[in-house]
Amino acid sequence: MAKTLKIDFVSDVSCPWCAVGLASLQTALGRVGPDVKVDITFQPFELNPQMVVGGEDTTEHLHKKYGSTPEQAAAIKETIRARGAELGFVFNLDKRSRIYNTFDAHRLLHWAHLEGHQLALKQALLKAYFTDGEDPSDHTVLLRLAESVGLDGAHAKAILASDTYAADVRQQEQFYQQQGIHSVPAVVINDRHLISGGQPPEVFEQALRQLAQA
Repeated sequence: MAKTLKIDFVSDVSCPWCAVGLASLQTALGRVGPDVKVDITFQPFELNPQMVVGGEDTTEHLHKKYGSTPEQAAAIKETIRARGAELGFVFNLDKRSRIYNTFDAHRLLHWAHLEGHQLALKQALLKAYFTDGEDPSDHTVLLRLAESVGLDGAHAKAILASDTYAADVRQQEQFYQQQGIHSVPAVVINDRHLISGGQPPEVFEQALRQLAQA
């Protein structure tokens, strides 16, 4: 009988390494096959919770936050693009000209979890931002993505027009920060085992097999 593992995937939709980490995890799940079942919940983390409306230029933001030069930023972009390509995720980072606020995206993801469409919405959000260069703070974009994965458009519009699930998202963010998570992706398995960063599929595969057998 297959063992079910609980996975909390703490991440932000504007985090490229979170896209890499999710693609790696899914690759690993494909390798372990039916022997390991997982219950994945995407937990909120905001890289830039104070981001202004309209966002900031990506290059300027990375320089201000990390001190990255344009050359260093370009090298990191290429590393991310190559890692994504290995896993079947397309990064068009030249289209990602700005960094945006992602709080409303996290509110929709919280609702999508309740509706059973969270993984599909998470994937749609990552593709919209990193592949298509869209704005994940734009309510028109969020509404279209919600509808594209089978969520009710009228309900999604009502959520975005209110502060519904705002307290829930903040509570979850604070919980994981209090657990010592200050960078993402952070993959917590069975509430005890932490895998940090955009690790290769082999790391996830080994952990999944070992924990399923434990």
